[in-house]
Amino acid sequence: DLFKLRIGLVIGFTAVAGAAVTPGPATSAWDILLLMLAVTMASAAAGAYNQYAERDLDVLMKRTRRRAFVTGRLRAGPGWLAAIIAIGVAGVVLAAVAFNAMAALYTFLGAFTYGVVYTVWLKRRTWWNIVVGGLAGSFAVLAGGAAVAPDSLGALPLAFAVVLFLWTPPHFWSLAIAYREDYEAARVPMLPVVVGDRRAARAVYAGSVLLVASSLVPMLFGMGWVYLVA
Repeated sequence: DLFKLRIGLVIGFTAVAGAAVTPGPATSAWDILLLMLAVTMASAAAGAYNQYAERDLDVLMKRTRRRAFVTGRLRAGPGWLAAIIAIGVAGVVLAAVAFNAMAALYTFLGAFTYGVVYTVWLKRRTWWNIVVGGLAGSFAVLAGGAAVAPDSLGALPLAFAVVLFLWTPPHFWSLAIAYREDYEAARVPMLPVVVGDRRAARAVYAGSVLLVASSLVPMLFGMGWVYLVA
């Protein structure tokens, strides 16, 4: 639970999807495995750092107060911080060695956006936190695309990166409505805490409309009827 591996694996599959829709040379099963491993490692490190940096908030919320650094199952300290950073660096280096510098850059930006931009810079300060933080998933798609075509991503991976970006706010604001009392207790300015449940629900609805519309855009770039039906 420290490394949020369920989310990390989903992010890894997202990178594979980015590779799958990018025109370029055929990708071997070994390359797919390395891509998933690199992105999952970077994502896992970002997830673990999120828990390391937010243990003072996690103790105030019912949903998170059983996390390892809060309960003392793991002792937060320089050893764990070094291990978390090392895992993230290893993921980025693997992307660079197995693929190219652009794939490594996008892998790094995904982890940095979630671990630092969202967790450290924005989460405690503004309701825009999850909007900007949504770029983390988008960078995973671009990492997969860059693994295949580092010089020119093309329209499809960019379109899917937009889908991931627009998915995050309505997804997370829905959870924030459900756990609003937790965020209020921790004084985290999630949208429902700032504007109330009704206005936040309207934002979820508007964001969902934009999300569905964006999910149709890849049809314009050759995804075909099978994609549309799915």
